[in-house]
Parts: sequence; structure tokens; C-alpha cells
Amino acid sequence: MKKKVSKAIFPVAGLGTRFLPATKSIPKEILTLVDRPLIQYAIDEAREAGIKEFIFVTAKGKNALEDYFDAAPELEKALRKKKKTDLLRELKATDMDSGAIAYIRQREALGLGHAVWCARRLIGNEPFAVILPDDVIASEKPCLQQMAEQYAETGGNIVAAMEVRQDETSLYGILNPKEDFQQFVTVKDMAEKPDPATAPSNLAVIGRYILEPQIMQNLNKMKKGSGGEIQLTDAIAQEARNGGQVYGYRFKGKRYDCGSKSGYLRATLAFGLMRDDLKDDLMEYLTEIMGVRQAAE
Repeated sequence: MKKKVSKAIFPVAGLGTRFLPATKSIPKEILTLVDRPLIQYAIDEAREAGIKEFIFVTAKGKNALEDYFDAAPELEKALRKKKKTDLLRELKATDMDSGAIAYIRQREALGLGHAVWCARRLIGNEPFAVILPDDVIASEKPCLQQMAEQYAETGGNIVAAMEVRQDETSLYGILNPKEDFQQFVTVKDMAEKPDPATAPSNLAVIGRYILEPQIMQNLNKMKKGSGGEIQLTDAIAQEARNGGQVYGYRFKGKRYDCGSKSGYLRATLAFGLMRDDLKDDLMEYLTEIMGVRQAAE
């Protein structure tokens, strides 16, 4: 009987250099998308997928991220006094139960694989999820929940996958599929940021994973790979080459790369336009901008 996936690792040790100078004083994961920080989207998605234990791999300078999940009794008291029940409800949704959240330090920036490996003692011999908060996914059913349902059927190691342009394959881990079943593919190998001329496909891995504990064993033996870092892709690829079950899951939804400035701005517009309280004003402003642009041309 397959164990349920109840633990998730959130690698949040990065410096966020692409968002300097903002990230000089606040973690990138606290940057807000409309009115919620990026990390809240990741937490909410994990909860919907049945995650009960949240493991954050952090680094120096991430105290604000840790403080975000603490209770705020003075703020709650002020909201109750002013009878702002809607805001109080939203605030309470950010609280984490005692013992549900753990923080582990990654002392050296040795890559995503190394960050995941840092959580090995808390994972033990259980399957686990990995969520990269930079990747925000808009979907009717949360992406990780879709993957958890697939895992309940097939087990194995599951990576979220999407089609990209051939000239973009050098930006991603790319799957080498064995069989294609439309919703998912079986994987015989993976390549980390391959040259577009030699990429095995255009099916790219994005920041959602459900992994078996054997991946931690593979990471124990990993050497530095692409970019001089220990790559999670390499550990998963090793499992596929060893005959283990590895699947690429074509999730239903739209992914936004909030680790880049352009992706972050696109996500802000997209999520703003999904909001009933914002969409009319935003659309009016966008129409006005386009009108000015067309007049100038």
C-alpha cells in the first residue's frame, strides 16, 4: 500500500539577486503577488494536496520568512476591535500549527539537489513533495493536488512537466520520454539545461515534484553537475536509468515564473484580472495604455 504524501520541502535559501535591491532586506519569497506573498501561494497549494508537514530549507537573512508564519496577536486584536472580520479571516489563514513547520539551514549554496538533501532526516523513509515558490501556477485544481492524485494511481517519482519552445530547452530540465500516455509520460532519462540542438524533447520540468525516498539516497552520491551545483534533476534521472518509476505529469494550468521580473509582472496582471474587486479597474487601465501606445505608433 502506497503511503500518502504528507511532507513537503520548500527550498527558499536563494539570494534572490534578480530582484535586488528589494531582496537586500526581504526574502524573495515574501514579495507579494497582488496581496499575498509568493510563499503563501505555495503553502495553500500544499495544503490542498494534503500536506501536513512543511519543511523550509533556508539560509542566513530569511528571518522575515520565518516570522511571516507566526501568530500576530496585536494585529488580530486591532482587527477584532475594528470588526474587520474578512481581514481577520485572511490573516488567520497564514498561521501554521505548532510543530507543523520546520526550518533547516543550507549553509552553502550548492544547488537545488543539495537543498532537498538537507531535509533528508526529516523525510526519513517516506515519499515527499518539493515545491519551488518561484513557480506560481494558476489552475482550477491545484497542481500538486493533481499530481498527488496521479501518485495515488501510479506511485513512483512524478515531476510536473510542460511543453516549451525548442530554443528554451537550455533553461530547464528536459525529459527524455519512453512512452506517452497524454496526461503523463514515462521517463527513461533527463537532461539538465541541454543545448536545444541535442535536447531529447521539449517537455520541461517545472517546480513541482513528488518523490520517493530513494531520491535522497541518490543525492547522497551526487557530484556537482550543470552550473557546478548538485542538481535534483540528476538524482531523478539516475533513478530512471536504474529502472525506477519516473513520470512526467502534464498538469492542467498556467505556470508563471515569478523568479524573473517579466514573469512576476505577468503573474501580477493575470492574478489581478482574476479578482472581481480589481479586474474592472485593471482592464480599464490596460485599455487606456494600449490606446495611448497605438496613438503613438
